[in-house]
Order: sequence, then structure tokens, then C-alpha cells
Amino acid sequence: MSPTLELTQNLIARRSVTPADEGCQPLMIERLREAGFHIEPLPFGNVANFWAWRGEQAEPVLCFAGHTDVVPTGPLEEWLSDPFVPTIRDGVLYGRGAADMKSGLAAMITATEAFLAAHPRHRGRIAFLITSDEEGPSVDGTKRIAALFAERGERIDWCVVGEPSSERAIGDTIKIGRRGSFSGRLTVHGVQGHVAYPHLAENPVHTLAPALAELTQRVWDEGTEHFEPTSFQISNLNAGTGAPNVIPGELRARFNIRYCPVQTLEGLKETVEGILRKHGVRFTLEWYLSGEPFYTPPGVLSEAVCAAIQSVSGSRPQLSTGGGTSDGRFIAPLGAQVVELGVVNATIHKVNECVRVEDIEALHRMYVNVLANLLT
Repeated sequence: MSPTLELTQNLIARRSVTPADEGCQPLMIERLREAGFHIEPLPFGNVANFWAWRGEQAEPVLCFAGHTDVVPTGPLEEWLSDPFVPTIRDGVLYGRGAADMKSGLAAMITATEAFLAAHPRHRGRIAFLITSDEEGPSVDGTKRIAALFAERGERIDWCVVGEPSSERAIGDTIKIGRRGSFSGRLTVHGVQGHVAYPHLAENPVHTLAPALAELTQRVWDEGTEHFEPTSFQISNLNAGTGAPNVIPGELRARFNIRYCPVQTLEGLKETVEGILRKHGVRFTLEWYLSGEPFYTPPGVLSEAVCAAIQSVSGSRPQLSTGGGTSDGRFIAPLGAQVVELGVVNATIHKVNECVRVEDIEALHRMYVNVLANLLT
């Protein structure tokens, strides 16, 4: 068994459902300490984080970033095997976190070990920024560390995030940015009453419907060369008392806007609230910013990553900003170039999450090449 596969299995076997770490980070820290890394634990609340670095030169700094926490398993009866007992069937490794992103973490560690064995006096520094709060609220993890680093002037030049970026084959896609994520918690106020006397009530479902139609059908923008268009999606809608003869007095809704850089937060707020008012909706609205857009223009890092992939797969990857958010949104404002490279994302967050064993080994080799391309 290869070191990368073995470490991936050891990480999957730890039930690190967010924000729990369950020993994943101590396992990684032990390996990094043996490789000569300086370790700085950075716990906040019930979240485990650490920063590790190695290298005699202060710059450039190449940082691997990732998370040890995983999402809940979902219905256990739908899994073909225990999600926390790593199981290989027909060359595929099954388990929660197999793709998102314990194979990525393992490949980072073993790639670094292999690179150091060949280049013990590499230029610059290699660093690791690891959290157990990526799948959860993302408050006490990388976000807090990034704020701390901004205060003390911690340097990161290049950051490779191990999120599962590939679409159909390992290395076919890398992420060079992400759209922003802006959410709202909407309460529509009505007047409860009997369904037989609608003139004595105000149905918030009926009031919201025209505004909701306009919001969901709106063309917010055309996107940009590197970003998909902005989209508006309702994620939860609830109203009613449970009785079929009662007009509800209140409606609650959650929505999310994934927005590209042509939009501004104030502009999005004004548009949404303006449409609600135009349709006579009486409402209360709370806004939450999960992350602003970030983008790394093609340059030193992306070229090094593309070359590293091509030397393993024979093909250059597509550069993408699609998909959800990642912790890259907190690291990019530090001035770092950020690229995401990981395994295929087809099963992430699903029952029977899995990764091809050969892809784990390929990712290891790609990471070794990234290190060599940038630090030798």
C-alpha cells in the first residue's frame, strides 16, 4: 500500500464531522514535525487549526491549505459500507471525506515528504494552513487565521487548496477563483385569518409570489470572461400553521445569491429590497456575507500547477471559477495567488462518497511537481 493511500485511509477512519477533528490534525502534525516543520496550533472555540512552516528563506511561501472536517453521513442505510471504515472496491476507495478532502490532505503530506527527500535545501518556505471549520459556519477556522495573519503580516505568496476541483478526470479542472456568496433571511409579514374570509387577512405567500417570480427570473448580469453569471436561489420556504383552513400570518424564506465581481453588495441589497417593496411586500430582511469573490489571474502559480498536471496526465486543465465557496476566499485577500487542485468532485457530500485509488496517487505526483516547479 502506498503512503498516500494509507494516510488517506487513516484520516477517513477518524469521524471528524464538522467541527470535530478527531485526531486528524495531530496525525498530520506528527508527520510534518518529523519533516522539520515548525508547528503553531491555532485553536479558536471548538475548532482545531494549525499553521506549519519549513524553510530557511522567508520567501517565497508556498502554502497548502485544507480542512479535516467532513459533512454528516446522511442515511447510514444507504451506504454500501460504514462511511468511517475506509473500504476499497474495484479500485475505488469509499468513505466520508474520501474526496472532500482527506485524499487531498494525504497527498499534500506525502508529496511534501517526497519533495523534501529530494530537495532538503529547497528555496523559500513550504507551509500548511489546516482547519476543522470549513464545512460548518467557517467562522473560527481559516477566516480567523487570515485575520490574525493580516494583523501580524504573515506572508503567503502562493496557496494550493486541496478541494476536489476535478470534474471528470483528475486534473482536468483547477479553480482560480470563486463567485461571492451573499445570503438573506427573509420574513414576510401578513395577517393570519380564516381561508373563508381572505378579505380579513393578508396572505404572505400570495404577497411574496409576484416578487419571488421576478427575483428568480431576473437576469442579474451576463457574467465575465472568467465568472459565471450571478444567480439567485431560494433554499428554504416555510409558512402555515399546519391547518388547511388557516391563512398564515408569516412566511420565512432563506435565499442565496452567488455573484460575480460586476456586482456590489449594496447594489444586490438595493435590487432585492426594491423588488420586494415594488410588489407591496411587508418584510424584515437580514443579510449574511459568506465570502466575496476572488480571482487569481493566470500567472506564476497557475502556470506551475498546469505544468505539474500536464506532466502527470498529459493534458492541461481548464481554468474555472465555478462551484461553491472555499477557504480560498479568506486567503486571497492576504495578497496570495490561490489555486484549487484536488480529486474528482462527483461524489462529494453524497452517500457513498468515493475516490479512485489511482487518482490519489496521481494527485500526489501533481503536488510533488508543483513543489518542484515553484521551489527549485
